[in-house]
Amino acid sequence: MTLLPRLLRLWLGACLRSTRWQVSGSPRALETLTTADQGTVVAFWHRSLTLSPALWFWARTLEPRLSLRVLISRNPDGMLIADVVRPWGIIGIHGSSGKKGKNKGGAAVLRTALKELETGSLVAITPDGPRGPAEEVQPGAVALSRLARCAVVPVGLASTGLPLPSWDGLIFPLPFGRGALIMGEPLFQPDATALQSALNDVSRRAESVVRHRQSNLADRAWRIAGTVLTPALTVMLRIRLHRGRELPGRLRERMGLGSGRRPTGQLLWIHAASVGETLCALPLADALLAARPDMRLLFTTATVTGSEIVARHPLYGQRIIHRFIPHDVPRWLRRFLNLWQPEGAIFVESELWPGIIAACSRRDIPVMLVNGRLSDRSARRWGRLHGPAQRMMKRLTWVAARGPEDAARFRALGASPVYEDGDLKQDAPPLPYDEAEYARLKALIGARPVFVAASTHPGEEELVLQAAENARRLQPDLLTIIVPRHPARGAELGAHFNLPRRSIGQDPTPHTPVWLADTLGELGLFYRLADRCFLGNSLAGKGGGHNPFEPLRLGLPTATGPKMENWREAMAAVSDTLQIVNDVECLTRWLESPLPPVRTEGLQRFVVSALRDRILNTVER
Repeated sequence: MTLLPRLLRLWLGACLRSTRWQVSGSPRALETLTTADQGTVVAFWHRSLTLSPALWFWARTLEPRLSLRVLISRNPDGMLIADVVRPWGIIGIHGSSGKKGKNKGGAAVLRTALKELETGSLVAITPDGPRGPAEEVQPGAVALSRLARCAVVPVGLASTGLPLPSWDGLIFPLPFGRGALIMGEPLFQPDATALQSALNDVSRRAESVVRHRQSNLADRAWRIAGTVLTPALTVMLRIRLHRGRELPGRLRERMGLGSGRRPTGQLLWIHAASVGETLCALPLADALLAARPDMRLLFTTATVTGSEIVARHPLYGQRIIHRFIPHDVPRWLRRFLNLWQPEGAIFVESELWPGIIAACSRRDIPVMLVNGRLSDRSARRWGRLHGPAQRMMKRLTWVAARGPEDAARFRALGASPVYEDGDLKQDAPPLPYDEAEYARLKALIGARPVFVAASTHPGEEELVLQAAENARRLQPDLLTIIVPRHPARGAELGAHFNLPRRSIGQDPTPHTPVWLADTLGELGLFYRLADRCFLGNSLAGKGGGHNPFEPLRLGLPTATGPKMENWREAMAAVSDTLQIVNDVECLTRWLESPLPPVRTEGLQRFVVSALRDRILNTVER
């Protein structure tokens, strides 16, 4: 037994002394543990036992006169531990609570511990040891504090290491790691519940510090990658500007620059990627502004089309400021956050950028994900990056998922807490429209049946046009309106299919079979002109689908392709009123069929109010 304790001591000493420890906690606890001849009980969970010498190394450096004692069981493992730590001046007191009538020296060890406390020693105890249940306080620590009439200092210890397959997950430390030693407020003669709660709290805090410090390495690698890619991103921005995907006067916003200054008072940051996410977020923005009249919103989008939606808000330029989100480059993000200093950040749906989330975390800006969406494909992709994904998810203050499937995926990646408030898009008001323009177009179209293909993606226009041509055999005056998801494709589609385009002022004539509505933010107008509609991004390509609630809420008979993976829960809610078409033939038959009734009741939920209250509670703590 002589060689084994020596080898363990060498290994444990090398690991604990090479670990970079962060010591913090209650000032009273720090003072108590570095004052000689005071007599104090020190409590930590049994899984931290191998890390506890770090506490002695730290304390005795500050006060060499400290006398250190630790309660250790009389079994062979306990004797081994005592042999390991004795040369460091940590003296074991052997015994533990009796169970099932067995005398394990509990009474004798209690008497010895009381004498040591009376002489001013620090006495350490693992309240859940030596056999558990793990993290459940046994009577010894509570009795010792009450009999000695002294304080118990709860201590949380964590470090880089491996959990062993023991009953408590005992930590096997590794060298040159990172560690945390967190001391809670001294408790005077606590009961078991109070001590257990305090130990859980300091242990969680210590583990959080270690996770954060370990993740700094990954963060550093991400920041280096972002810095290295800065020239390439700058070139890419110039290319996007040339292609009309950036605004000439606002390119510097992508670099965290641009005009403007932070308004006084509370400022919340809402980020939405593009049109769909922006429309989804606007009702929430309205609710937040109504609840806090002195609040301002910084609304960022990733696309020009998203910015145009924000610019139409009546409070734009007053209580709503729009900026393009900077790319995930450390220097650009630093400029952005230095300028705006938001009290909280609200990201919509699936906008997860590790660098941005880490930058907010370092500044203690709470990051909230609303209407959280994580498709199967995205979940698998993040799952392959298990470590980085978990670090990113743990930095989110909370996630409000669209439903149970999305919530389960977020939890599997480490996000907590995760709420299931429902789909924010189901809570949105009906899409707006220009009443005067509706009346003008309705007069032009007259009594013709109108079919709208909404938010189409490449490859779908051909299928829609073929089905519409087939349907005109029975309905020769059928007008088909194609609304591409990205209006910038209008010129290409118009030239390829020889279609009149709304964006250049061409209206449908009484003999126009197909009209291209390549404008932004007018779906509410076209849905109200239509007799039935088809939702794109569901019949060709990767798919994923688009919001089925928008047309159904208006009572519009709606069809969609089978590729609606991003809307599975919504599809379950509207399965009795939404038509699935698998190909051109199915779409043709649906166009030729009588108009089906549409159920509109039950399509509206009340998600906004729950999110509003949770956001305000988070930023006002």
